[in-house]
Amino acid sequence: MSNDGQGAASSARSNRKDARRNQQALLDAAAEAFVASGVEAPVRDIAARAGVGTGTIYRHFPTRADLVIAVYRHQVDACAEAGPALLASGPTPHAALGQWADLFVGFLVTKHGLAAAMQNDSAGFETLHAYFLDRLLPVCTELLDAAAASGEIRADLDAYQLMRGIGNLCIGADSDPRYDARRLVALLVAGLRQPH
Repeated sequence: MSNDGQGAASSARSNRKDARRNQQALLDAAAEAFVASGVEAPVRDIAARAGVGTGTIYRHFPTRADLVIAVYRHQVDACAEAGPALLASGPTPHAALGQWADLFVGFLVTKHGLAAAMQNDSAGFETLHAYFLDRLLPVCTELLDAAAASGEIRADLDAYQLMRGIGNLCIGADSDPRYDARRLVALLVAGLRQPH
């Protein structure tokens, strides 16, 4: 293989890496815009946050539903990846569980517009919900198991029930400024501790 071929391959890898990084920045910007203004946030606002032109957004995501779905999946992935990282870096497994629950609340509170954006696509919504469970249930289970193994919490807790309980505590958080879902979820997680 000539040096020209190696240079072209390296350049192609670099371009793919740049494209992935740009797409991540775009999804992060869209998530911020959705939090600030809901899923109907103007595309020009998302483009400005991401530092790209509106054409770039439409090239990657031809419809608003495509963008909302991509943001949702991106946030699920970030929440899933955070669990093991928090467990590895946290002072205790229970502390990692609390930090992850806080991230999970952030995700749940910001995805409120998803159902409206996908109301005409129930199969697509079901697919996303399955993705959500497939990615996040194992992470929550790992955090609960680690906290139980350390003796910090009881061992008979179910990840699905905990996630469902957190979800229920988040209902209405986006429409009532006096309601603090994060505080209630922190109290829930604190209440999981074993009495000493």
